[in-house]
Amino acid sequence: MSTALPERDAHEAVVTLDRRDGPFGEVVLRRRGRHFEIIANGCFLMDTADGRSERLLIQAALDELDRTGAPAEPSVLIGGLGVGFSLAYAAAEPRWGRIAIVERESAIIDWHRSGPLDAFSGGALEDQRVQVLHTDLLEYLAAADGARYDALCLDIDNGPDWTVTDSNAGLYGADGLAVLWHRLQPGGVLAVWSAQPSADFEEALRAAGFSDVVTHEIPVSRGVPDVVHLARRAG
Repeated sequence: MSTALPERDAHEAVVTLDRRDGPFGEVVLRRRGRHFEIIANGCFLMDTADGRSERLLIQAALDELDRTGAPAEPSVLIGGLGVGFSLAYAAAEPRWGRIAIVERESAIIDWHRSGPLDAFSGGALEDQRVQVLHTDLLEYLAAADGARYDALCLDIDNGPDWTVTDSNAGLYGADGLAVLWHRLQPGGVLAVWSAQPSADFEEALRAAGFSDVVTHEIPVSRGVPDVVHLARRAG
């Protein structure tokens, strides 16, 4: 995600395709030229122009599992459906077993099931391995009887140091990281997308008991690079 609107041709037509009011505010789907954009409460969140960092979120987690001895058919939880790049990339990999996708906005799920974003999730919502969880990620993670996963791949808000929704900040603090640690299988991998690098978050991961903390940078057309923070729950 990013709250900064990507640079576009000023002459590209912008068309509003759908607008919904929900429990978390207004969500809008727009088409700008040949790309689609999701706007939440007036803030640009994401578009379909470039999915490199969303795909790396999934690939980096799988690579780390391979490095430390991946189980057969590892399970993955993806936090945030967005425009579908992460889910489509995970579903295209036959090695993943159970794939859970958590999305709190019913509008976004609808745009993938019966709208133009289906072209980007590639029909992954129909994959038999995929379970769509229409709920808030923080509430789901905090549930006492929650399942454990081999990988948690989170693309929530704009990352640890730059949240648009105040409640999302709790995910990146000590309490939130403790919940994430417990939701991982021993040896499991946490991958967190961010709009900018965060040395403080790296230290918070180590303080929460995670090991092998690294940050992958993805260059963007302007500004600081997107990043994927990677960490592991020791086996």
